[in-house]
Amino acid sequence: MNLKFLETFVWVARLKSFRLTAEKLFSTQASISSRIAALEDEMGVRLFVRDSKGVSLTPEGQRVLEYAEHMMDTMQSMKAAIKDPRQVRGRIRIGAMDTVIHTWLSPLVTRLMKCYPLLEIELTADTASNLCAQLEKGYQDIIFQTDMLRFDSVRNAVLIRYPMHWVVPTGSPYDRTYESLEELSQERIVTFSRNSRPHQDILNLLHNANIINPRINCVNSASAITRLVRDGFGIGAMPAQLVRGELAQGVLTLLNDIALPSVMDIVASWRSGAGMELVEDIVSLTREVVEEFHAESPRGAVPYVLDVL
Repeated sequence: MNLKFLETFVWVARLKSFRLTAEKLFSTQASISSRIAALEDEMGVRLFVRDSKGVSLTPEGQRVLEYAEHMMDTMQSMKAAIKDPRQVRGRIRIGAMDTVIHTWLSPLVTRLMKCYPLLEIELTADTASNLCAQLEKGYQDIIFQTDMLRFDSVRNAVLIRYPMHWVVPTGSPYDRTYESLEELSQERIVTFSRNSRPHQDILNLLHNANIINPRINCVNSASAITRLVRDGFGIGAMPAQLVRGELAQGVLTLLNDIALPSVMDIVASWRSGAGMELVEDIVSLTREVVEEFHAESPRGAVPYVLDVL
């Protein structure tokens, strides 16, 4: 039995699309269809049902998938047992939201280059919602964003939890004591992109305080948020870790004694299953990098959790 055809079958089952599988395997839809047809002929059963809604497994295909994934897993384990990680080739596609890019992404890439010098690393910076859609469609191997995903064959790990803060320019009109959230909400609030997890959490916080129509300005760049807050555009709602340098220099200040939005989780999400052992190893390495980065932070360690779900 052709193992390449089995790998193709596994990816069509995961992505539920011949087109996305062709992109994933750097092939054509015609070639993917041909491999599946040959596999169906060899096994004497129909593996997929194709209709207007897409591609789905037949009952026979579901049973074949269990064996196929086991065979792929065995093959990958054999390769890993005889290979030096430093000889691993290929490409890993990593998507990260801005908060990750401005904190520990660079140390992670440095570690990856050291551990896997022959591995091609493709990085994408985007919003959490866009990254989730890209992972679902098979365009990313690992993403770092804010939400737990419930897609088939996707695993999640909370890497760290960032407390959110109200951030203002030191000595500015915003740098004062606020008696309530209602008073604070009279000012312009600057935070992450619309409908992101932090944005939703801020809306919920204000809604629970019976505050309607607050002036929330959404920006999809952490560096732009920082610059706007520094320039006095409004009160930033963001993790202190993003502006630890400015806080240490006294340029920015955290407001105290006022209710804060919920913490921001940074979640690693990736596809699991046969053939994904390298991705699993990289997630483990990421945990180490995140822990080391924040332990060495000038502001000290930040509370984090490392739960696989």
